[in-house]
Order: sequence, then C-alpha cells, then structure tokens
Amino acid sequence: MTTTLPPAPARENDDGTAAPPALALRGVTRVFGAHTALDTVDLEIAAGEVHCVLGENGAGKSTLCNIVFGSLPPTTGEVLLDGERFAPSSPADALARGVAMVHQHFSLVPTLTVQENLLLGRGVRRLRPDRAGLAARLAAIAETLGLQVELDARAGDLSVGARQRVEIVKALLDDPAILLLDEPTAVLGPDEVDSLLATVRRVAAAGTAVVLVTHKLGEVMRVGDRATVLRGGRVAGSGPLAREGGAGTPGAPALTAADLVGLMVGREASSLDPVLAASVGVVPTAGPSHDGGPEAPARSGTPVPAQGPAQVPAPATGDPVLTVRGLTVDDADGARRVDAVDLEIRPGQIVGIAGVEGNGQSELVAALSGALPASAGTVLLDGVDVTHAGPRRRTALGLGVVPEDRHHEAVVTGLSVTTNLLLGRLHRFRRLGLLDRRAMRAAAADLTDRFDVRTASLDAPMSSLSGGNQQKAVLARELSLDPLRCVVAAQPTRGLDLGAVDDVVAHLRTAAARGVGVLVVSSELSELLVLCDRVHVAYRGALRGPVPTDAPDARDRVAHLMTGAPA
Repeated sequence: MTTTLPPAPARENDDGTAAPPALALRGVTRVFGAHTALDTVDLEIAAGEVHCVLGENGAGKSTLCNIVFGSLPPTTGEVLLDGERFAPSSPADALARGVAMVHQHFSLVPTLTVQENLLLGRGVRRLRPDRAGLAARLAAIAETLGLQVELDARAGDLSVGARQRVEIVKALLDDPAILLLDEPTAVLGPDEVDSLLATVRRVAAAGTAVVLVTHKLGEVMRVGDRATVLRGGRVAGSGPLAREGGAGTPGAPALTAADLVGLMVGREASSLDPVLAASVGVVPTAGPSHDGGPEAPARSGTPVPAQGPAQVPAPATGDPVLTVRGLTVDDADGARRVDAVDLEIRPGQIVGIAGVEGNGQSELVAALSGALPASAGTVLLDGVDVTHAGPRRRTALGLGVVPEDRHHEAVVTGLSVTTNLLLGRLHRFRRLGLLDRRAMRAAAADLTDRFDVRTASLDAPMSSLSGGNQQKAVLARELSLDPLRCVVAAQPTRGLDLGAVDDVVAHLRTAAARGVGVLVVSSELSELLVLCDRVHVAYRGALRGPVPTDAPDARDRVAHLMTGAPA
C-alpha cells in the first residue's frame, strides 16, 4: 500500500521538456478557529487524468475543493496552476483562470430554460448574452464529448440525470483546464451513473484534469487513474489505481479497493461488515442471513449476524409486521405522488426500494410514518390498522422511522444529544412532573455506547456531531424502541463515509436478526442488492417488481425497471 505521495504522471511540453502538473497543492493548511480542516496537504494532478479524492466525513475534501475553486483561501501553503502560483480571490476568478466546479447540489434555476441557465452570467462582458457563441460551443462539446442538452426545456422539468448533464456542460463551456466534481453521482440511477462516468473519461481524454470527490469505491475503481485519501485533514495515502486501462505511474504500486478502505477508515477491509465489503468489492460477496442465528462481535461491540450463503432470502414465516394495500397519496394540488402501492414485510426480512429520486419514495415513507395522510388504501402495523393514525400512535405500536432528511425531520439540532436520543419517550423519565435528568443521561450513555455514537459530551448540541454520528444517533433512538416490530429507513447511508456506512448496515442487519421487519429506501443499488432479500423499484409513484436479490441478473433487472422499461 502506498503511503507517500508519488508525483503526477509525467507529461512533456512540445519541446520535450517536462511539463509541470496541471494542479499542485504544496503544504496547504486551512484552520478554522481551533479546528484544522487541512494539514500540510501535498497533491499533484496531471492534465488528462481522473484523480479521485476520498475520505471520511470531515476529512477535508470539501475544504480542499473550496480552496482550489476560490471560495476559501489557504491559511498557509500554496496552490500552483501549470507551475504558476494560483490564488483566486473568488469562484469567478477561478473560472477565469480555467478552474470549473460541479457542486453536489444542483445550481440550476428550475423556472428558466436550459439555454437561459447556460447564459446566466455570460453577458457581463458583452452587454448581452452571446447566443451564437453558446451554440458554437455546445456543438463542439456535443461532437467531442457526446454531451447534448435540450436548450428549450425548462430545467425544473428535466430528469435528475439530465440536470446533472446540464451542470457539467455549463462547467465545460469555457474549456476549463481543471474540472472539480463533488459527489456527482449522489442522486443518479445506475444507467445515469454509467453515462456520467463515461463522460468523465471522455473529458479527461480531451486533456482536462478531472478531480472526482466521491464516497463510492466502485466508481473510483471504474473511472479513476489515481487516488488520494484524506484522513483527519492529512494525506493518508496516494497513488495509481489498480484499474484496468488506468494511466497509473510507472514503478508505483497500484492501490486496490481494499487498500483504499484501509487508508480511509484506518483499519483493514476485512474488518468491515461483509455486506458493505461485498458492495464495494473488497471481499467475496456474503449475503444476508436474517434467520435470527448466532451473532459475532464487530467493531465497537456492535453485534453482527453470522453470514450464510450469498443472497439467502429470509424465510417467509410469521404474520406480516407491515402490510400495505392500495396505498395512494395525492398532494394538495391533486397530483398523485403514491399510486396504489402494495407491500408486505415479514419478521426478519429486509426489503429494499430502489429508484431515481422523485418517483414517490419520499411521499411513501412520509405516508408510512403518518406524516402524510393517505388518500386511499390501508396500512396495517402488526395487524393493527394505522391508516389514519398519527406518528405517535405508530411509534407506540412499534414502528421506527429513519427519515431521509435527518437535519430537518429526524433531529432537533439545537437540543442536546441526550434529548435527541430520547425524543418520543421523554414521558418515561418524568418524576413528579419533572424530568429525571440523571436517568436520561444514563439511558443516553447506554445508547451512545451500544451504537458507537461519538460525542464530546451528552450535553453537547446535536449540531456538534458529524453527519455520520447524527445518523447513528437517529438509528440508536429508532432501533431501541420497545416494542420494535418494523423500521423504515430512508436513504440511511446518504452522504456518510465508509466507516459510518459500515455501522449503519450492521445495525439494520442486527435488527432483522432479532425478528424486526426492515424496509430500506435507497438510491445506493449496490447496498440494496447485498443487504436485502428482495428489491422493489419506485417509478412514477408506483412500485414495480419485486426482484429477488438471489437472482443472477438481479442488478440488470432492477436497473431495467428504474428506467421505466416494461418488467
């Protein structure tokens, strides 16, 4: 495993002399008060390569991108562009120097057309937008990169993949030398991911240096030439990737997916939950075993069920813990968001729902939790009709819910960690009309220990926790309900680093091993295929499938259904 920084692949000028790296960071440090986000980071990126930057949440990836793109200055150190000092005062300055960035969250104005979005800000130097120049540049991009956009389409009407394509085209309009991509596949379906990664390779082949920031090791190994891993603001390792056809660096050992896992989380890939390890391709696939069998200890004392043969479905025994029949949800304008959904989950089963965002998954979860009223249909929880029951009644009957937006729906960031861990059950700690703070702290300490929630203090505000620890706190609260019959987890690993994902996956599998029914709604198809017994696909408010995950063509079938093609 490489632990020191090798140089970028050597390039030559036209006269045969060695060309400097397209982008270089030398001893870059960025300090925020008492916190050091980046610590003496050295990094080199060559023209024409895809350089992947990985790391856990809080490792400094976003800070690095913001420094290169001119949103932040380094505290110390310097950035070099083609060997010359580069100190952009703003993103506009960086763009003028040939550095473009595609942010994780879309920046398009949804009410404007694609053409109007592409022209925004481009008339400052010319008094009026240069439509002819835009058309010529778009034609060149379409010819060389195969990227085409619908200029007359309203941005808000485009699919997620089409909007992502417009964002990339917008970044490429001025033919940048450096392209920064921050988690570009976070909300894309499998086919859209394939298309995006192919585009990334074409952009690099045209001579642009591409910096890809991602959590997804599968994508790194498919598209990257070299990778740098940040941990705690420092470079933990860097080197060429063991990717077939990768550019690499002569004489340097190639990094495997297992190497990257070790660099990211500071421990061997073999210590990961087998389900997660299989999803990132670092160990042979070990599928779910949800029959309540023996358990083996995992990191931080987290119990993980023993593994059986790959992709063994849970036995369909016992009465369903969740039964949904004809569930329909219409919004305030009468638009149908959930369309006659049927679903059944039995004890110990983990059932997945895949799909590109915006196909009714969010509304389905809200309806199951009681946050949205049903327009038609029935919902039974452990045989009890809760169709018109509120969230408190469903919680009392044993329904745990992990919302997809933890900041706005799952936690109260201004309240303490203790209070957040016990939300919904504070009445159990009342003594003579007052809250028993000592008992609350003892209960909270037990949950933080069992679920490895890392906090400086139980009295600290929830906002002080990292994203991964906030998510583990939500899981701790919901999975410790008594009784707990079913848990609905929406996008439970979104935006989390590999170590936090490992913990989340292990806790869901442990709940299933105890006989809890688990429904996971996620855009992470690889995780669903190795975690779940079967996967449904959300498309335009309806559920398609299911697809058994032990089927040899399960991935292709799920991806096929996600496109809207016939089953």
